[in-house]
Amino acid sequence: MNFRSDNETPVNETILRAIIDANHGFEESYGYDSYSNLFNKQCQNLFQCWVETLPLATGTAANSIAMALCCPPYGAIFCHESAHLNADECGAPEMFTGGAKLIPLPGQHGKIDVDILEKKLASSGRHGEHEVLSSVISLTQSTEAGTVYTLDELKTFKKLKEKYQVALHMDGARFANALVSLNCTAAEMTWQSGIDLLSFGATKNGAMMAESLLVFNPKYTTQILRHRKRSGHLISKMRYITSQLVAYLNDDLWIKLARHANEQAHYFATQVESQIELIHPVEANEVFCRLSTSKILSLKAQGYEFHVWPDSDDIIRLVFSHATERKDVNQLVKAIELLY
Repeated sequence: MNFRSDNETPVNETILRAIIDANHGFEESYGYDSYSNLFNKQCQNLFQCWVETLPLATGTAANSIAMALCCPPYGAIFCHESAHLNADECGAPEMFTGGAKLIPLPGQHGKIDVDILEKKLASSGRHGEHEVLSSVISLTQSTEAGTVYTLDELKTFKKLKEKYQVALHMDGARFANALVSLNCTAAEMTWQSGIDLLSFGATKNGAMMAESLLVFNPKYTTQILRHRKRSGHLISKMRYITSQLVAYLNDDLWIKLARHANEQAHYFATQVESQIELIHPVEANEVFCRLSTSKILSLKAQGYEFHVWPDSDDIIRLVFSHATERKDVNQLVKAIELLY
């Protein structure tokens, strides 16, 4: 039973059918198809504002193009040390920006420590042209620790953004899971909280390969289409990307899938919290817990799949998805109970 990653799940059947339905007749190429136009309209309705949508195939492209749009080659990007930008993009943000510098910051439970960030921003500029220019704050929502920035926390970053005149980006690979957790609107969690650019993820929540960069601030749309082309992400038959995104948003499918994933994670946590140590608060669809090496090996021998977290031998990450069934969660709970 697979709890290793929501990247390993099957495609949601509704989204898969949408790809098949899009495979009839001819459509204009390179993002000028009817599905791409419809997705843009859906996003304007969803976020209750003007928004530039840039459909893409990967989250790495969304994050990296976002950085290229709002950060110069001599700029600094502030992010959490565990953020994908810093730990999992193989230097793509630096490459796409032409050399910008990532400034990884610590913080409990995957969240940037605001005080440390402000000290960095406040001291920036003391060395003039000898140092990089503070340009972007990037937040991961939900975080790599499975936690969620609250609206009040987001507004704190908005104040820093405005005070120090930097861009505010959100890596939303698990955006839907965070939105369900906060029970707020998409507008409240993004542009109303100061977010200028959003990497809007769907792949982890049921799509085959569908992401999008959403830009709420027109200031950061300069040559956005050429950035996509130059990155190799101007898909000629874009309808097979955007038909997924259209189906994803239709009838709140994306919310239903994320809610199911979150519910499985919370259910699991409540069942085992008296037996094992939970490393982070369970606020979305990931659970980090501590088990002895022997217990980890025992679970693996029984066919349970999960990540042993890097730089540790006793912390595992369990990811619950739109495809996770309650019976599988119950079996895992039972297997853990039998270890004690």
